[in-house]
This record gives sequence, structure tokens and C-alpha cells, in this order.
Amino acid sequence: MRKEDKNTVINDIVASINEYSHFYVTDAAGLNAEKSSNLRRECFKKDVKMVMVKNTLLQKALEQIEGDFEEMYATFKGTTAVLFSNTGNVPAKLIKDFSKANAKPTLKSAYVEESLYIGENQLEALCNIKSKEEVIADVIALLQSPMKNVVSALQSGGSTIHGLLKTLGEKE
Repeated sequence: MRKEDKNTVINDIVASINEYSHFYVTDAAGLNAEKSSNLRRECFKKDVKMVMVKNTLLQKALEQIEGDFEEMYATFKGTTAVLFSNTGNVPAKLIKDFSKANAKPTLKSAYVEESLYIGENQLEALCNIKSKEEVIADVIALLQSPMKNVVSALQSGGSTIHGLLKTLGEKE
């Protein structure tokens, strides 16, 4: 591969990393053409971009980006596919579901919600991660519940207090 071609590939990887907020580094070796096509089809359905990359080019692309990705470099061995997504847990669920019927892909490492996850044993944790939108919705729901109770108590208490005052006023 010529140096110009390598630079183009590195720039494409950097652009993808900047475009998507999360990425997973997976081992997709051993998938035949049919299974590979099925995996790409599933990725497309779930709005996940799958790119096969050379390990050294991926490492050089990560070196150009702000952040510390050095822990991930040790996982860049063998055939590597990178899954880019804007939702943190979608690629993890895709990997988990697809690898039930096939031995691959397996998780090598991931960058999700500004954290690094290294190793196949992190897949379950990644499946359970909530996106920022889901966390915000949970917090809002938790904040709204006590407010609703207070408003409800004030509304019902207002009529009770009014009735009590009216009764006291009539006694005099």
C-alpha cells in the first residue's frame, strides 16, 4: 500500500471516529462471505458503521486524536473490524446476538461514553450501559415523581384546610 493510500485510510478512520461518539474494536476473523454479509446487513439495520481496518493504521489514527487510547493498542492483533455508533450499547448487543449463532465477532476493546473497555469479558457490561439520553430521562422521571406528590398533596390539602377553616369559622 502506498503512503498516500495509507494517509487517506488514516484520515477516513479519524473522520469516522470524530463523526461517531462510540466505537468497538472486534475480531471478525473466520467469518465467511455469507456470515460477513449478514453481519454488515445487521449493522446497517441498526445504524452501525462497520469498517475492516489494518491494526497499524487504526493505531496511527487514534494517535492523531485527542485522548488516551494507549490501553487499546495491545488488542490490535489479527483481523480487526471497527463498529462505529452514536448509541453506546447498540454494537455490544449486536455482537452478543450475532455471536450466539457464530463464534465471531468477539470484542477486543471499546470506547464508549468516554471510557475504555478492554477484553471480551466487558461485553455484558457494555450491553447494560445506558445512553446519555436514557440516563437523562431516568433522572427527569425520578425528579418529577416527588414533585407530583407534593403538588397533589398541596391540591388536596388546600381543600381540606379550606374546609377546616370554614368549619371553625361557622362554630364561632
